[in-house]
Amino acid sequence: MRQSPSFSKRSGLGPWLLVPLLTLVLAACGEGTAVDPREESANEELSTGGASLAEFRLRVMAANITSGNAQSYDPGHGTRIFQGTKPDVVAIQEFNFGNNSATAIRSFVDTAFGSNFSYYRETGAQIPNGIISRYPIIAAGEWTDTQVSNRDFAWARIDIPGPRDLWVVSVHLLTSGSGVRNTEAGNLVNYIKANVPASDYLVIAGDFNTDSRSESCFGTFSQVVTTSGPHPVDRNGREGTNASRSKPYDNVLVDSDLVAYQTATVLGTSTFSAGTVIDTRVYSPLSDISPAQVGDSGSTNMQHMAVIKDFLLPGDDGTPVTSVRVGSPNGGESWAGGSSQAITWTSSGVSNVKLEYTTNGSTWNLISASTPAAAGSYSWVVPSTATTAAKVRVSDAANATLTDSSDAAFTITVSSGPGPTGPITVETESNDTAATASGRVGAGTAVSGSLSSGTDVDWFKFTVTTPGLVTVKLTMPGSVDLDWYLYTETDLNFFEARGYTTSNPEVGTYNAPAAGTYYVKVVGYAGGTSNYSLLVTGAGVQP
Repeated sequence: MRQSPSFSKRSGLGPWLLVPLLTLVLAACGEGTAVDPREESANEELSTGGASLAEFRLRVMAANITSGNAQSYDPGHGTRIFQGTKPDVVAIQEFNFGNNSATAIRSFVDTAFGSNFSYYRETGAQIPNGIISRYPIIAAGEWTDTQVSNRDFAWARIDIPGPRDLWVVSVHLLTSGSGVRNTEAGNLVNYIKANVPASDYLVIAGDFNTDSRSESCFGTFSQVVTTSGPHPVDRNGREGTNASRSKPYDNVLVDSDLVAYQTATVLGTSTFSAGTVIDTRVYSPLSDISPAQVGDSGSTNMQHMAVIKDFLLPGDDGTPVTSVRVGSPNGGESWAGGSSQAITWTSSGVSNVKLEYTTNGSTWNLISASTPAAAGSYSWVVPSTATTAAKVRVSDAANATLTDSSDAAFTITVSSGPGPTGPITVETESNDTAATASGRVGAGTAVSGSLSSGTDVDWFKFTVTTPGLVTVKLTMPGSVDLDWYLYTETDLNFFEARGYTTSNPEVGTYNAPAAGTYYVKVVGYAGGTSNYSLLVTGAGVQP
């Protein structure tokens, strides 16, 4: 049974001195301190971020993902993995960057996670352990690891939303043998029993260097955390976290109170029921965790894979805890103008989201004013505007202040090859999607086409140069029933107008609100097939 906290003897702090002294420590912002990165008000705002009414989503990561030859995060491979997976709390090992000054570490945290994140980094260690948190760190320190001289156990008490605090212990056990690791585990369990309130949540996470799950240290740790499966796996269902993926080196272990709230980890279009191991060499689609690159996990001396678990926790009573986060594009992608791509996001406590994009970093254009947040994905036809400064923004459709945008810019490419200079008169197969639509259909120029099978669908695009009335006319021979649907470039999921009666020709109008590219889809009713003629007219339609 864990007891009420009696703080580390290393710190010499009694609980009655912790709050005022911690305030002074935070102001110093040096290593070995729990660092409040900006202002208290920012932390207060963060404490209301999360999932549904009185709930919030917490993503915890274990990460010893340094690369290069200096056991540091300078090469940037690990940074991209952090940016792509967006953890809320990280138990980090080998916490080195630059010259390891407070300025350098702060710069790393800002880049990898955000300027609103706090951190604690143990002092006097060659390869220090640490904790990085989206939520305020209200106390932190280190407990002595008697088996090793170049690091200790780093711990932090975090003020997450809700009535209970989260205690995270960042560990880096020795490689010298299972007996040594069990001694380390026993020492740490004693620290936890003496200092961590049983009423709070507990996480032990990091680099265990364990050869198998039958090692005795897991039995020792089971006194305070749950060590049984199911365990996180990668895209191919593998558990191992060392470079060769054969051993369970890295773990996120939580107490029984917290494991009751574990939920699936969702990254872009992918879902992992028991959490996930991030190996960029096998992850697919990599756009889920952009800007991470395929070779990041295979970089020089990247000897470990990050491990993630998600939890859906009760927040403050009666307080709505909501969030939205962009999944992709999140920076670094290169998408072709005119192609169909998936915008993905995660959200909590939000009914509908508003989707926007920018090509210059400042002017935002509407994609969809409102789409169900629970969908988590939206098919978007990328505009044909070449840029290296594109971003996507996802907001609560009912509250514009609840928003998130791509962490970094992505690129939109436009083919420089020759294209038609005038309107087309015949469709070009395959034009079964908006991305491969035949075009351009000119005003008053009839285009002939054919639906050759019951599953054939034909897409066409036309250009509106000024707002105004557009008329679409679809003519079929005989009694075959074909229909048409009109879409805007920014919303290919919901039609704006349609001709779907038994009339021949099928004629309808649409009042185009803005200049831009529009699409017409031709389909056969009940699998009907036939030749046809499509005619688009309107004063604002490009000739």
